Amino acid sequence: MTRRNHILIVGSSGVIGTGAVEHFTGLGDWEVTATSRRLPVVADDCRFSHIPLDLSDPEGCKTVIGGLRPVTHLIYAAVAEAPGLSGGWYDPELIAANGAMFANVIDPLSVQGSLRHVSLLQGAKAYGAHHHPVEVPCREDQPRDDHPNFYWLHEDRLRLRAREAGFTFSIFRPQVLLGTAPGAAMNPIAPIGAYAALCRELGRPFAFPGQSASLLEMVDTGLLAEAFAWAATDPAAADQTFNITNGDILVLAHAWPYLAERLNLPVEGEPPSSLSTFFAEPEVQSAWRRLAARHDLRFAELTDLLGQSHHYVDLLLGQRLAAKASPVLLDTNKIRRAGFLGFRDSRHSLVHWLQRMVELGLLPPLTSGAN
Repeated sequence: MTRRNHILIVGSSGVIGTGAVEHFTGLGDWEVTATSRRLPVVADDCRFSHIPLDLSDPEGCKTVIGGLRPVTHLIYAAVAEAPGLSGGWYDPELIAANGAMFANVIDPLSVQGSLRHVSLLQGAKAYGAHHHPVEVPCREDQPRDDHPNFYWLHEDRLRLRAREAGFTFSIFRPQVLLGTAPGAAMNPIAPIGAYAALCRELGRPFAFPGQSASLLEMVDTGLLAEAFAWAATDPAAADQTFNITNGDILVLAHAWPYLAERLNLPVEGEPPSSLSTFFAEPEVQSAWRRLAARHDLRFAELTDLLGQSHHYVDLLLGQRLAAKASPVLLDTNKIRRAGFLGFRDSRHSLVHWLQRMVELGLLPPLTSGAN
């Protein structure tokens, strides 16, 4: 029997896309097609079709999408980032490139006539958090913050195509995402796990690698995937924008002793000046290659595991974030009023995703005696 729902997950090898692939393949009544340049690293029992796709190629996107069985649902989780991350957030060329990538997907999909719902990703930058102090908490009904951002290019084109083609959409604004994707731009689990493994291998302390105690709101990618599935079929989510977080607040500096205890690692000692400098050390890179060979890990080179996520963690734990006049906190009452009541304990999420990266062969065992 042909499955009724066919979901296309664009950016499937990223931290959001990987979580979505694992969740929707587990639901049973969804046909899942994943597109990304790299194959997503997921559990072996996930059943999905993967199509390598260069989103910057409009003709290639048109050809691939035109060859798919009619798509009923879309999750768009792709993003192009600049080296070092933050500089690209202000780059007009990169903003335009991200806008074009989305257009290359939504335009051919919208003319198929089968699309029923789109889930699109934004984030706290929608509130101008990278430009200026923000209102606390940030609410979805605030006026659009007038600054250059590919979010607005995406949203304007989405609204236009939705009106023309008659599908609904939901826009999600998560905060700090936790998942398993290797090589991602913003997955804190990869550098934290690699740092823990390398500290044990080198006999160094698992000292907190930051200078601030900033308030953070985490988003478990499993929780976000549940929200995607809810929004795909619930009328309460139609044409709405939702903030989403785990539902708690985490100060990573305060959670660090809990994490160290779970990993049985000492924390007292001199921390590195940043994770970026730590991972750049030749001794550290050699130690990772030893660990990769010893445990038959998927990636023998740190750069392939980390992507740019170590730069992201440095931003989260650095003085730039700590010096903000007000913390960036999201009001999440709207999504709860609409009927999505999921939540996670962020400390448990940290440990859960570290263990999942071990299970997937991305990190070596992280407990004492396993190395």
